[in-house]
Amino acid sequence: MSDSIELSEMHWLLAIVQNIDVGVVVLDREYRVDVWNTFMENRSGRLPEEARKKSFFELFPEVDEKWFRRKVENVATLGTPSFTIWEQRPYLLRFKNYQPITGLEDFMYQNTTLFPLKGLDGRIQQICLIIYDVTDVATNRRQLQAANRELQRLSSTDRLTGLFNRGHWEEMLRQDYARHRRYGTNTALIMFDIDHFKKINDTYGHQAGDSVIQQTADIIRQAMRDSDIAGRYGGEEFVVLLPDTDQQGAMTLAERLRQTVEAHEVRHEAHSIRFTISLGVADLSLPTNGYAQLIEWADSALYASKSGGRNQVTLYRH
Repeated sequence: MSDSIELSEMHWLLAIVQNIDVGVVVLDREYRVDVWNTFMENRSGRLPEEARKKSFFELFPEVDEKWFRRKVENVATLGTPSFTIWEQRPYLLRFKNYQPITGLEDFMYQNTTLFPLKGLDGRIQQICLIIYDVTDVATNRRQLQAANRELQRLSSTDRLTGLFNRGHWEEMLRQDYARHRRYGTNTALIMFDIDHFKKINDTYGHQAGDSVIQQTADIIRQAMRDSDIAGRYGGEEFVVLLPDTDQQGAMTLAERLRQTVEAHEVRHEAHSIRFTISLGVADLSLPTNGYAQLIEWADSALYASKSGGRNQVTLYRH
């Protein structure tokens, strides 16, 4: 009677293994396949008789053999399971993703479990590999992360120019000022606006004015370093925050910006538009009572450039 029950249980277990919607592979200690369920057959395109007693590494050459052997040997030595998750390793076996809804990736994201199987003598003679298809979860998570990144980008950038908006670059200045107070680092700020911008709008229209602003932003991006932070102050006014930069470095960049803009031509419809900018430069080499004072100094230097005839760079001095 007990033999009959054991055979019946074995039959049930085999049916479960074959029909469960996860990959089940049992490997002997030489990494040859002993069990290969329907999931594995369908995803790999190999029948069980084709896979059985074949080397796991021959069947799946994409597997990092050294890493996988180390993982399996730890399971066999310690007698405890081991896991991988898709966030750390997107897949173990490169199966195609056939799900049309989540078809953004051409492979199946996988979580895996490795656990030891003991023989009748109590020794670990085989290792079972379970493969879970988590493509839906992974794709949804990645889409959510991408959406959050895009929302963060939109919340910190100016829509017309793609430069940082005032809230974001001012926060960057606040952080840089805190670093200056702690470590004595220098920081410079360039502030400038487009000369006679209202006249450009009145003469050529607001779309032309938008083109002038956008192309000015492009010039800034091309001139600045990776560590610099460029933003729109409002209207036709811009700022460039220069960490770890002294007066001379800031003045050099400001003059390069001025010359590049002066030589630039904006083509809008049938019109050729030329324009200039006035710039003010300030840095933290002078004693300050807060990061906002650097903005005030740069703004004051900008006003001096405009009062002095425009199309020039002025350094703030006491």
